[in-house]
Amino acid sequence: MAEHRELVAEMPALARLGIPDRMRQARERRAQQLRSWARAQREFQASGSGSGSDGKRGKRKSGAHGKRVTFPDGVRLLEAAARRDADEVRQFLAAGISPDLCNEDGLTALHQSCIDGCAPVLRALLEAGASVNAADSERWTPLHAAATCGHCGLAMSLIQSGADLLALNADGNMPYDLCEDEATLDCLESAMAAQGITQEKIEEARAAPERRMLEEIRSLLDAGEDLDAPRGHGATLLHVAAANGYLEAAELLLEHRAGIAVRDWDGWEPLHAAACWGQLPLLELLVAHGADLNSKTDLDETPLDVSADERTRSKLLELRHKRAAVMKSQEKHKSQLQRRASSTGSRGKVVRRASLSERSHLYRREHEREALVWQRRGSLEPGSDPMGSDPMGSDPMGSDPMGSDAMGSDPMGSEPSQPNGDFTPPHTLAELKRIRAASKGQRDPDRDRDRDQDQDRDRDRDPEPPLLKLTAPMEEAPGGKRRCCQVM
Repeated sequence: MAEHRELVAEMPALARLGIPDRMRQARERRAQQLRSWARAQREFQASGSGSGSDGKRGKRKSGAHGKRVTFPDGVRLLEAAARRDADEVRQFLAAGISPDLCNEDGLTALHQSCIDGCAPVLRALLEAGASVNAADSERWTPLHAAATCGHCGLAMSLIQSGADLLALNADGNMPYDLCEDEATLDCLESAMAAQGITQEKIEEARAAPERRMLEEIRSLLDAGEDLDAPRGHGATLLHVAAANGYLEAAELLLEHRAGIAVRDWDGWEPLHAAACWGQLPLLELLVAHGADLNSKTDLDETPLDVSADERTRSKLLELRHKRAAVMKSQEKHKSQLQRRASSTGSRGKVVRRASLSERSHLYRREHEREALVWQRRGSLEPGSDPMGSDPMGSDPMGSDPMGSDAMGSDPMGSEPSQPNGDFTPPHTLAELKRIRAASKGQRDPDRDRDRDQDQDRDRDRDPEPPLLKLTAPMEEAPGGKRRCCQVM
């Protein structure tokens, strides 16, 4: 131990040395180690050279190094069962050793005899009262082991001793689910038929663990207790539901805000448990509720790393691609919304200002055209009423039976017009149309007839000039030929 402490103390100094110095130091340390070993060998030989074999044997019994190594009873029983020594197993059982002792994995001697197919050891254990339905850490019973290994005779012995044909292991499998040997499978199915086990009972037995968990969850909710309370090895109810594929229990837990990122003592989240045991529906459910596909355990393992099944790995990769696509789409939509929000104010105002200015410009041009029309009519007929005739082709306004009231005030409440050439034209085309419509609606038939007669008399007094009659010019008669140069 002293040499070890010295080596540890020298490590910082050795790290600063160059490669040749390190090699020289290593050779020196190795030589020192060999000298120490040689010295210890000489001392050992000197201490044992003067005494005979009896002295050595006596020294071993009485000295510090003479203690006998002993093993627990469970280890001794399991070791004898593994060696298929039925006699020694009976001796241990006769000495009072329990037949249900197990190792750290929960494996009993009865499990071991079913794995090895040793019928004498199995009969000895069953005669001693071994538990026929003992379950190991993965909840495998001896019947699971016998069915998996195809030992039909041992399976029948277990069934005759009361083995549960509907026992479920941690993966939710019954003994007949794991059996691949045809003869053993026929024995199991015949035994199930003899006990009246139907498909309904099988499904009910499969749903029993999840049903018990649902009852436990509801009782916790009624009592207001924490659903994320750690249990064995720091696992929560959601860890257990994810590992066993209890979809309904997991949905109930997530509905009531169970922690999806809670870790057990190894840093595993429920998603790691679902990935490790290949529970595909649970993978989709947990990821849909926000489970992190890249979360790491204490050993830096992601759910993909702890998964050994190819289908599970494919599902995890598919979920990862879908999550990446969804996140990319959300980021794109978010950036578009941000750009739209940042430009909404200024762009909307620009469009609004442009439309208002355009409309006012149109109104201004209409006003200018109307003013020009009225000014021209006033200049062509000096002293006459500017409204004597409608530029739109309607009857003269002077024939309006309303007289000065019709011309003196605007029907819409505008300022009265001046009759002596100072008439103020309407401001808009809409007002002009309203005045025109009002004049048509208030027309008097007698007044229209008198007006037509006056117009006929005016035409008789000032007859219109006759129309010009245009005629085509007379063509000259073709004359004789003339000499152009008067030479002919």
